[in-house]
Amino acid sequence: MNPRLAALTGALLFSTGGAAIKATTLSSWQVAGLRSLIAALTIALLLPAARRHWTWRAGLVAISYALCLSSFVLATKNTTSANAIFLQGTAPLYLVFLGPWLLHEKVRNSDWWTLSLVIVGMVLVFWDTGNAQLLSPNPILGNIYGAISGLTWAGTVCGLRWLSKRGEGNTMAPVLIGNLLAVVLCLPGMFPLEDITSTDLFSLVYMGVFQIGLAYWFLTAAMTKLSAFEASLLIMIEPALNPLWVWMMHGEKPTPTALAGGTLIIGSALMKSWQDRKNVLF
Repeated sequence: MNPRLAALTGALLFSTGGAAIKATTLSSWQVAGLRSLIAALTIALLLPAARRHWTWRAGLVAISYALCLSSFVLATKNTTSANAIFLQGTAPLYLVFLGPWLLHEKVRNSDWWTLSLVIVGMVLVFWDTGNAQLLSPNPILGNIYGAISGLTWAGTVCGLRWLSKRGEGNTMAPVLIGNLLAVVLCLPGMFPLEDITSTDLFSLVYMGVFQIGLAYWFLTAAMTKLSAFEASLLIMIEPALNPLWVWMMHGEKPTPTALAGGTLIIGSALMKSWQDRKNVLF
């Protein structure tokens, strides 16, 4: 398959997570746990590399990823899908601090500009949470979970770089372990499991098999043939399309202030990718 098409397909599948989560009637913990259980089985089947190199270092990275998976579902269930994905996109904010501390990476002047834009965007998202709605019953709590999702995603990215620097470049092992740990983390809140509708089952299977499992398969196929910059640009369609699918399927609309904040967050991520590319070339 064409690597660009593979990356776009993976990002497109990732972007449907918000709409699928909103379609379920189950609790946040049930959705997060069952989604990760099905995803773990799918990844283990589709990506044999994920079943190898289960080191303690991969386990540490997987803990951060498990927290990211769970907190994103908790955020999406409580606030608007747009706020959840925008706040997960604040990862560059934390990477500015985690990079020098954990990876001894130098902070460039452009990183501080990125940091400033992300902070402003984050403030805007929190500034106007909007009123509670049927699909976003607790916007403030959801935004907090969204911020945690951004922090733990930054920890995951940082951890994957750490593994790569140590010669443990198998990124799929932490993904599989992380999904399994997410199941364990959500287990206390998953039961009793009753009154599951056919829509719930369809959404869970779709998320586990396609939105996570198959999406990672496409992304893995693309990453070996694309530059980091091109891949990052293609993947950025996820936060752009995520709120669109939710609006089309469920009629959920984020506030104009949150949209402005999200635009700043996504724009700063694109700017950082462009700056990183320039630094590599020159």
